[in-house]
Amino acid sequence: MGYIKGGNLAYIDLTPIEVLIESMLLTPKLTANCTINSINNRRKAGMERTASPTQTSLMHNQHSVSSVPTKEPYVSHSPDSNGLIHYSQQENEMWQALLSRQEKQIPNRACLEYLEGLEKLNLPPNNIPQLSDIDEVLQSTTGWRTAAVPALISFGKFFKLLANKQFPVATFIRRLEDMDYIQEPDIFHEIVGHCPLLTHPAFAAFNEAYGKLGLQASKEERVFLARMYWFTIEFGLVGQNLEERRIYGGGILSSPSETVYALSGEPEYREFDLIDVLRTPYRIDHIQPIYYVIDDLDSLFDIANSDVMSYVKKAMSLGLFEPTY
Repeated sequence: MGYIKGGNLAYIDLTPIEVLIESMLLTPKLTANCTINSINNRRKAGMERTASPTQTSLMHNQHSVSSVPTKEPYVSHSPDSNGLIHYSQQENEMWQALLSRQEKQIPNRACLEYLEGLEKLNLPPNNIPQLSDIDEVLQSTTGWRTAAVPALISFGKFFKLLANKQFPVATFIRRLEDMDYIQEPDIFHEIVGHCPLLTHPAFAAFNEAYGKLGLQASKEERVFLARMYWFTIEFGLVGQNLEERRIYGGGILSSPSETVYALSGEPEYREFDLIDVLRTPYRIDHIQPIYYVIDDLDSLFDIANSDVMSYVKKAMSLGLFEPTY
């Protein structure tokens, strides 16, 4: 999305300047050239992925600002008087192409709970769904609903929405030139990457708890909280047994290349430990070198019900691990 959550980096600063300053003090700095080169290298390698909600806010804070030429910004569509959003034929064709491509990758890779949620949503193959149709399913399963937002929202609004069981969705879809890589998480990422698992009680409870934590956290604490969201909701894996390991992170499940890579055996897999997660730096312009693995999706209940802020304070006192990227 283009929120102020944390997400896929950043070639252009999309976060409040004071949060950017905080994150630059707390995270290893990267030069603009390094960032741009790594993006280009990933594109050449065919390893692009989509930015996510959490990505484009708190996670934009992982990098220093780069001076990339600006292009036409994405603008969310507004609903008509009946609450419906009208998309062009070209936009619907992009949805069709993205969904068709990803549906070929997720069988035997996505976790069962995700696949069950995807079936419940019954997404239309040829056109972008109306959020009201998504809401009908979410309301009947976990009491959640979506919230149509602009490409960017404030930290406060993002956390408030999650705390109130509303998942922010920017109502635009990427253009053809951004089909494989987009800075701002779009409606495809949010609906296909995250909404299926919002039908699952543990996943939904984790998001609600995260929103409430974020509302109370300081700017410094939010930077550490972003890593918890990054290594779970965005790039989490489930199942300690390699043969049975599956994907539940939306940043992976909305990217064909990372869906394959995440279970390839090439990256490093670490058992989920909250202190370690909070201390692990990441780059959003790279395919992940490390994934944290939970035992089962209900483990998210345990994380949500733990004293997360005490772990954050401990992680802040210990400092970050050396980067592995």
